[in-house]
Amino acid sequence: MKIKKFLAPLLLCLVFILGANAQDKSETILLLKILEKIEQKHDVKFNYIDEEIAIFKIIPPKNSLTLNEKLDYISDKTRLKFQFTSKSYIAVINNKDLDKPLCGFIVDVFSNQPIAYANIKVVGTNYSTSSNENGYFELNIKSINPIEFSHVNYEKLTIQSIELYTNKCPTLTLKPILNELSEVVTQTYLTKGITKKLDGTFEIKPKKFGLLPGLIEPDVFETLKQIPGIASTDETISNLNVRGGTHDQNLFLWNGIRLFQTGHFFGLISALNPNLANTIKITKNGSSPFYGESVSSVVDISTNKSTSEETNGSIGVNMISADVNAKFKTSKNSNLELSARRSHTDFINSPTYKNYYNRIFQNTAVTNITNDQVINYMNNEDFYFYDFSLQFNQKINSKIDLNVDLITINNLLEFNESKEENSILIAKNSSLEQHTLGGNTTLKVNWNKKNQSEINIYASYYTIESENESIQSNQILNQENTILDTGIKIKNSHQMATNWKFNNGYQFNEIGIRNFDRINSPIFSRRIKDVLHSHSLIGEIMYSSENKKLRTAIGLRQTYITQLEEYLLEPRLQFNYSFSKSFFAEILAERKSQVTSQIVDLQQDFLGVEKRRWILANNETIPVVKSNQVSVGFTFKKNNWLLTLDNFYKSVNGITSMSQGFQNQLEFSRINGKYTVLGSEFLIQKQLYNFTAWLSYTYTNNNYNFESFSTNAFPNNYEINHNVGMALIYDYQKLKIAIGSRWFTGKPNTLPSNSLPIFNTPNNPEIGYQEPNSTNLEDYFQMNFSSSYKISISEKSNLLFGFSVQNLLDSKIIINQNYRVNTNTNSIEQVNTFALERTFNAFLRYNF
Repeated sequence: MKIKKFLAPLLLCLVFILGANAQDKSETILLLKILEKIEQKHDVKFNYIDEEIAIFKIIPPKNSLTLNEKLDYISDKTRLKFQFTSKSYIAVINNKDLDKPLCGFIVDVFSNQPIAYANIKVVGTNYSTSSNENGYFELNIKSINPIEFSHVNYEKLTIQSIELYTNKCPTLTLKPILNELSEVVTQTYLTKGITKKLDGTFEIKPKKFGLLPGLIEPDVFETLKQIPGIASTDETISNLNVRGGTHDQNLFLWNGIRLFQTGHFFGLISALNPNLANTIKITKNGSSPFYGESVSSVVDISTNKSTSEETNGSIGVNMISADVNAKFKTSKNSNLELSARRSHTDFINSPTYKNYYNRIFQNTAVTNITNDQVINYMNNEDFYFYDFSLQFNQKINSKIDLNVDLITINNLLEFNESKEENSILIAKNSSLEQHTLGGNTTLKVNWNKKNQSEINIYASYYTIESENESIQSNQILNQENTILDTGIKIKNSHQMATNWKFNNGYQFNEIGIRNFDRINSPIFSRRIKDVLHSHSLIGEIMYSSENKKLRTAIGLRQTYITQLEEYLLEPRLQFNYSFSKSFFAEILAERKSQVTSQIVDLQQDFLGVEKRRWILANNETIPVVKSNQVSVGFTFKKNNWLLTLDNFYKSVNGITSMSQGFQNQLEFSRINGKYTVLGSEFLIQKQLYNFTAWLSYTYTNNNYNFESFSTNAFPNNYEINHNVGMALIYDYQKLKIAIGSRWFTGKPNTLPSNSLPIFNTPNNPEIGYQEPNSTNLEDYFQMNFSSSYKISISEKSNLLFGFSVQNLLDSKIIINQNYRVNTNTNSIEQVNTFALERTFNAFLRYNF
């Protein structure tokens, strides 16, 4: 009896719970069907517009409810209102605020940037549309079916159509498709479009780029100068110093083609169209063993995109150049992309051009025309640059992709000097040309889900040549430096298990460098040509733990240089451990080498505008440069705060004094040595709503060691002890504003020991110097500003315009100082090179 008393209420509770669950788990049905059942049950008639109720699908109300209770239930679920027009007729009234097409905005979940050309499809129908440049879309039909959002770079998202039934067009977020072994530490680093990866690399997506102070466009190499540990002591991008290294110690690749020329206007502008690059990968340490021929950083630029993209392009102009790039879908499985840019400096003397001209050509043969009280010298210059690129992508079948890439870059300077002598006009013409031509063919094969192969065949040609006709005599000096770099790369990838990946490959490289000098009076000619062949075997194993906390990659590159009969063994390491979702630690290490380097043979090489020429190692006077580097870093991110700290040690052996740009007692020395760098890089960043603020600090202690020199240890020419950068960036929809500043300690400098030259020989006065690099130039400080605004013209086109100001405060800063003997007065002259003065630039771009 007691058991029955106990079971009775228990069964009642069970029936109640099951009944509630049955109600919760009832299947949703079309609102139209629900209204039809109510009409039959309660003998009423509904008046409605089919389109207004087409998207609703709900759990039907209980049959036991009254008519008014059922209407209240439906109104609560759908926000529809019901009004009795008579006892048996009921009007269904839609909310007027919701009387609009189903619409929304699609943005990146991390960067909040609009996602253009995303595909939106109503599942189960033939209807589809796409988002515009602002990520906005509209559906011209209303359906009960789910809506699917897809994009080649993002994970798919499926929602119910009722989720778009709101007062305003809602914002939907898509997650980027990320490679498991290259997940990101943060999606926004300094500004939108720059991410930091767990393998220690930085990735820049120009198409998603926000804004940085002083930049009007996502200039590849100018952006590098904002990253902690990367600087330029003379402001140019043809002299980037990564953790104290020289510019020639960086490896620059464009679609697998090595670039020996990185700047237009001799370093003030990137040699690559900033609106073309798709992905830029920067590695300061722990680089993949598939990268060789650099002892400093790697900058790998790829413009290859998916063949599924529709035809698009842009046309732009600023106060230095104009450019156009367009992508054409040539077939279902192929596309062609063209890009061209040319300066208008040879027929428009804008204020921007004049400031650039004054900055680059100061203290060179272009501006150092002899002043004479009797003879009036005149000069006139003509300068322009251009670059052109072509990329063709063909998807041969579901497993094979073919890419063909071509690029050409050119700088041309011509100037003439004239004087009137004995009523006769004497004119002499001089010229300087830099030219790059490169090509690459890539074949990618996906054998299956676990095995892929890639083969690259490439060639890169670079030449710089000048002709200098002296106005004082009939002497003509011709100089030339030419490089031809060709090779083949093979890479295989094998997914051995869920957490293990093995990469292996082979590279063959042939590089030849020719140097040529000729003088007509007295007759002198010198031609030097060197060629080196190298063979590299590569292996790399990558591991990711099940919980994704541990990620590591260990690689090895074994290179044999045929002519030098030398083996080079180069291990690489990437190690990352996630203590939590907010705190990461990384260890990066590498050993690298390079056989190419730039030297300064004479300070007036190539009219003094470009003093460096490329040479090859011979293991006699020019050794193979080798480096060892290790760094330990920590990253903390939480609540839109980002803090990073990297401590590093770097040692580079086999450098020659001619490659370091000395302008003191070591200027004409030919001695070999090394340099070591110990430093720290720090960044703190905060994102608040549409604002991003950051402060970076880099400390380096960088010292030379030349054992054969009397003072064997002294500061490196490119040492910057303290480097501070800061910026405040506003980025919201169509408007972007950035203001920031850069301060760093002046570069090392060597002062004369006496105000008068030393006459060791009667006709050859020399300058006596103090200890090398025993003082420093004045500190560098510059403030910059940028802004841009976008105007939508149509669904797939917009107009972008803006302006920038470099050196906003017009600070007059000495960035280089050297000394020379004035033989007329037997005195020592100080030659100062000044930073770029306040310079305005503006741009206008049409995207379609």
